[in-house]
Amino acid sequence: MSSKALILVDLEKEWTDKNSDYFVGDISKLIEKTNKLINHCSNNDYKIIFIIHIEKDSNEAFIENSKNVELIDRLNKKDSDIVITKYKISPFFKTNLDKELEGIKEVVISGILSNLCVRSTIQDAYDRNFYIRVIKDCCVSFDDETQDFTFKDLKSTREEIEFLNLDEFIK
Repeated sequence: MSSKALILVDLEKEWTDKNSDYFVGDISKLIEKTNKLINHCSNNDYKIIFIIHIEKDSNEAFIENSKNVELIDRLNKKDSDIVITKYKISPFFKTNLDKELEGIKEVVISGILSNLCVRSTIQDAYDRNFYIRVIKDCCVSFDDETQDFTFKDLKSTREEIEFLNLDEFIK
């Protein structure tokens, strides 16, 4: 049984829909790097967990049963990977993520939006005493300033968390 998990937060089509208020731009490089991260973790016995966000009763964004809440097609997802649906910012809130992480000591976290759902995942994993590694260049925010501030702020208040780029992590 693995003692490590990769948590991939909200890699959904909503972010890539040019008609969505949540469009984050061209994330093809992010997907390419995320696939390298997934492959590396798969080859090193990490449990792979994808998180999907749905807004209950929304008719504007992250609409339940819509194409936009599906995982981005180009992701290297295997049938054996875990998919957890969340209805709030934290993937730990009223989901089975805690159960999926039983026996896990280390979590690697990446995804979309760094300053919201990714940050919440990091903070809640920290409060559960996981060893945490965040892959910065496999995360995205609406702008670089927000992205940089989020990681700087988290690092200044939680020194134990490692913030790495993909190349540093897979070396």
